[in-house]
Amino acid sequence: MPRLLLLMFWLISLTNLSGCERHQPDVFINTIEAKGAAPETTTLVVKRLSDNKIWISNSNRATDRFIPASTSKIPHTLIALETKIASPETLFKWDGQQRTFESWNQDQTFIKAYQRSAVWVYQEIAQELGPNTMSAWLKKFDYGNYDIGTDNVTLYWLVGPLEISAMEQVDFLTRLAKRALPLSSETYDKSRTIFKNESKGSHQLYAKTGWMYDESAMDIGWFVGWVEAEDPSEIYVFALNMDMPNQGDQRKRKPIVMEALKTINAWPK
Repeated sequence: MPRLLLLMFWLISLTNLSGCERHQPDVFINTIEAKGAAPETTTLVVKRLSDNKIWISNSNRATDRFIPASTSKIPHTLIALETKIASPETLFKWDGQQRTFESWNQDQTFIKAYQRSAVWVYQEIAQELGPNTMSAWLKKFDYGNYDIGTDNVTLYWLVGPLEISAMEQVDFLTRLAKRALPLSSETYDKSRTIFKNESKGSHQLYAKTGWMYDESAMDIGWFVGWVEAEDPSEIYVFALNMDMPNQGDQRKRKPIVMEALKTINAWPK
């Protein structure tokens, strides 16, 4: 969906929500400040699917595109499952090369690779599928600018040219949560096993963090996903991105979102 049309859709949604009153943005701003982040360089978008009610903090930034980093492992995982390159328990053998994090330096099941954000596993998958297949699927998903470039199929989600906004993340994740993407039931079922992040009572969290690291520019942090309550129709989709100028800022991403979800009763207190 062209970016201008997507923005128009969201603006219409914010002003015409079938009698639903939009939550005031300052509720999330207060949460962002309380968790030690800067509201002017952070955006959080949450959408309740039962009535399409939307909450936004920093609406200007919500439409800005950034490199998705590891949040792109969500579409990447779906592509791998749908093409049957991998299943949740597929074992990827470590090549012995020492990488950034110790948890990466071992054999990985597909579930563990997702949980640990083991980049090398997803690079192997991208290489095996090739740029044409990866590009075609991202276009089918209408995922951000769905641009993987032509230079290196193993880096497009880490250094670009792939970019996506918080609003576009929520749009994509809404279609995923509703099973409205062009995928098989088997892929949807298996992906839930991989994407599950946390449970609390009857609430289930499916999510992914992302960290765009650049020595010469501002680091960008992401936390995106959705929450399902006991009532299957009660689903909240969310996307946060934030500047991360300081060491330790990456630890603020999930706490900001989880506290914000509590303020709108989307997650148990």
